[in-house]
Amino acid sequence: MTSHDALPLPTLEFAFDVTVDLAPLEDHGGTSVGHRRVVPILGGRVTGAVDAEVLAGGADWQIVRPDGTIEIDGRYSVRTSDGDLLLLHARGLRTGTPDVLEQLGRGNDVDPSSYYFRTTVQIETAAPVLAHLQRALFVSAAQRQADSVRYRAYRVG
Repeated sequence: MTSHDALPLPTLEFAFDVTVDLAPLEDHGGTSVGHRRVVPILGGRVTGAVDAEVLAGGADWQIVRPDGTIEIDGRYSVRTSDGDLLLLHARGLRTGTPDVLEQLGRGNDVDPSSYYFRTTVQIETAAPVLAHLQRALFVSAAQRQADSVRYRAYRVG
């Protein structure tokens, strides 16, 4: 039997930055799966390993836990200048102290180091030149702003 110490240590390598422009939050209230909120996506930009425009029509389907932690489930499409389409799927958590979460809820700018907002990102595409992106996992650190979310994604090596 081999030692777990022989397994490769994952590394992180910068991949891309994303800014997603958001419409006002839609609060669906308590549903069969919990407190559901939907945040429609209006547009935005991806830069780095891929340069693309975020298309309107996606959304972040959130569940708010009793302690205020938000389960993130964002799905949206982007289009490169060459016309290639990619689907980005970001899943993660945003949490912090009750005071910080209240400030974020009011749309205030809050120092991103004062709360935890992390996601995994998976990419799907039919574009052969971008196929390598769907054969990797990405993790990100994010910031919620009044009308947008910004995150920096790293490829897990």
